[in-house]
Amino acid sequence: MTAFIIKRLILALFVGIAVSILSFGLVRMTGDVATAIAGEGARDEDIALVRETYGLDRPVIVQYFSWLGGLLKGDLGQSYFFKTDVAGLVFDKIQVTLTLGILSLLFALAISIPLGVVAALKPNSWIDRLALAIAVAGQALPNFFFALLLVMLFSITLRWLPASGTGSWKNYVMPTIALGYYVAPAFMRLIRAGMIETLSSDFIRTARAKGVSRPNVVIRHGLRNALVPVVALAVVQLGYLLGGSVVIETVFALDGLGYLAYQSITHKDLPVMQVVVLILSVLYVLLTLCADVLNAYLDPRLRASM
Repeated sequence: MTAFIIKRLILALFVGIAVSILSFGLVRMTGDVATAIAGEGARDEDIALVRETYGLDRPVIVQYFSWLGGLLKGDLGQSYFFKTDVAGLVFDKIQVTLTLGILSLLFALAISIPLGVVAALKPNSWIDRLALAIAVAGQALPNFFFALLLVMLFSITLRWLPASGTGSWKNYVMPTIALGYYVAPAFMRLIRAGMIETLSSDFIRTARAKGVSRPNVVIRHGLRNALVPVVALAVVQLGYLLGGSVVIETVFALDGLGYLAYQSITHKDLPVMQVVVLILSVLYVLLTLCADVLNAYLDPRLRASM
């Protein structure tokens, strides 16, 4: 197990380095950074001054290693638009994004586990078809469109929930539903397939023959085994939810990392843009690493194959 973890850590390190290069390079591929900072209609002298002030007249490779060196020291640079330290700005916002991601994951599990179990107990029935229809609708509806429908219903029509902001727990209800509903179908299908396979196993038939009650068979034996792959999938899906929060936070004006990314793109705040991309990517890499280790722990065959 130790050797497996070390190999995965080394792989994650190389992926992290590649992500840092991409996040640095892609921002600069959007155009001339100095022109973007100076603004439209800026004179050539102003652009040259900006290029010299921010060190953009140096070779790109030198700029990258300078930025990477600052990154390793905890210096993420200064925001062009917010006029403050990027590190403090980003880490103030990330708490909202993490809260939204975790709540969305819990919501997805809360609706997918019961639906998956019920669908597996009654395969090919109307209940099974209804559960599959709910799953299909969850993946067919774009999350931003679903978010707007929620706003129209709960904020404009019923006036139950605020449409934007982060003032109270009510501000998280609609974003959690909009973001969590989109990933719930993957969990539901996995639980359904796992339950159907487990309930048709020999040890389940043996348990029933010994007189074990149906609830115990379903929950203690069937669901317990079906949830093993779900745990690893949940870790990966959390990374997806953190990245997907950019759209949802923008729709609901949640003051998180995703909304900060939108603001930085709008105002061409390049230091913030590349740090947000880097953080979201690194979080996804780390969560994928955790999922690999968890899968190996739950299934020894994966460790043996490495």
